[in-house]
Amino acid sequence: MKLKQMFKNLIEIFSKNFLKNVANKKSPSESRRYALSKLLATGGAVALGASATAAKAHKAETTDEEKEERFPGDPPEHFIVYQLNEADHEYHQHVLGSVGAMIGKYEDNIDIVVACFGRGIHVLAKKPGRPVHDSIKEKVSSLAAQGVKFHACKRTLKSMKWDDEDMLPFAKVVEVGVADIMELQEQNYAYVAW
Repeated sequence: MKLKQMFKNLIEIFSKNFLKNVANKKSPSESRRYALSKLLATGGAVALGASATAAKAHKAETTDEEKEERFPGDPPEHFIVYQLNEADHEYHQHVLGSVGAMIGKYEDNIDIVVACFGRGIHVLAKKPGRPVHDSIKEKVSSLAAQGVKFHACKRTLKSMKWDDEDMLPFAKVVEVGVADIMELQEQNYAYVAW
């Protein structure tokens, strides 16, 4: 029950008791004393009820916010694959920022793959053929250290005349980047493309 409604009910009770005592020909001071004693008693009960209600609501909020206890090695419950196929710095910031936000929300309860192909492959190259901002290189390495998987498209590598050794050590080379995304979706990975 909301606080406003509780006070409304309290005033109703006070009014009824006061009028009842006046009707029973009690003196106004007796009626007021009686009504006030009832009001205080009722108010205390309402206050206790409000406190209990507030405590239950707080407990419910706390329970919702608390994360289920997980142990090292527990399999994740959430799966997502990001497409990264552009060379633009701002694009990289958006995709990698979203990846970081997902880690912040789900911590170790999410498996994240960033599928890099086309012009996006340069973020995984030891010596990128296109400019990759230092902050992006650092972010990619940091995310990989946190368990994010970075997949590199072998077809894109071949078109660049690169091979597996041209990629950063944590990059996993897959045969076809788009097929990799499709197969991950078939394994219930949510798919995000910018």
